[in-house]
Amino acid sequence: MIIDGKLISLQIQDEIAIEVNKIKSNGGKLPHLAAILVGNDGASETYVAAKVKACEKVGFKSTLVRMPSTTTEQELLEKVNELNADADLDGYIVQLPIPKHINEHKIIEAIAPEKDVDGFHAQNVGRMALNLPTYLPATPYGIMQLLERYKIETVGKHCVVIGRSHIVGSPMSILMARNTNPGNCTVTLCHSRTPDLKEFTLKADILIVALGKPEFVTADMVKEGVVIIDVGITRVTSDKTKTGFKLVGDVKYDEVAAKASYITPVPGGVGPMTIASLLKNTLKASRREVYF
Repeated sequence: MIIDGKLISLQIQDEIAIEVNKIKSNGGKLPHLAAILVGNDGASETYVAAKVKACEKVGFKSTLVRMPSTTTEQELLEKVNELNADADLDGYIVQLPIPKHINEHKIIEAIAPEKDVDGFHAQNVGRMALNLPTYLPATPYGIMQLLERYKIETVGKHCVVIGRSHIVGSPMSILMARNTNPGNCTVTLCHSRTPDLKEFTLKADILIVALGKPEFVTADMVKEGVVIIDVGITRVTSDKTKTGFKLVGDVKYDEVAAKASYITPVPGGVGPMTIASLLKNTLKASRREVYF
């Protein structure tokens, strides 16, 4: 079965819009999400534009702060402090990647944890690890919602995660092992230094791939009935499309789909869920559900 992330994302946005209408009718303050965009990275531009559009759709107030690629680390820190102090702002993100001359870790740690709706601040990562109320990183949060809404059984299953980034792989391994539902998996975290990777992937009941290598996972690497969550997205050249390129995931979809019980397509799988999760985190922030 294909896991339709686009459909679930739209359902979640509709649910959020209903909540926002209730807030509005009760005379409450509309949730307010901001994004800081440094430079003009093409993918970041597209992603931020989608966030602004989604905010409009659900009735959030949104602010886009544009800063040039020549912005210094100090200037960005000053902007972060400004947003931290803005009482009208419930949550905000600093769109990654940022220019290489700026220390990404320093910027993330400067964001007020109660406004860190991307869930990257060390305090929120720690709360996630301890299973305390927090803002989960948007992509892992989106994956957890897909598993929940498709009623995919995770208890007692062997979940293999390929990739150990702080954005996807590492938090996924924590979330899938937690005593929650979805969760309660036995988790194996694999990465670029894992020998005999196929030995692990063949044992996976649930395989979450966040490697960034196009069509890396092939049919011979998975067992029948596996659940595949493909987080990767890479633009590759194609003579079959008008644009001359197509988007592919980390999984060779056509051959792996035949063996999978559930699989996320690329595009239209995990991607749309990231924005839905960011909106859910912002609604939590506006209600002071995590920090109060």
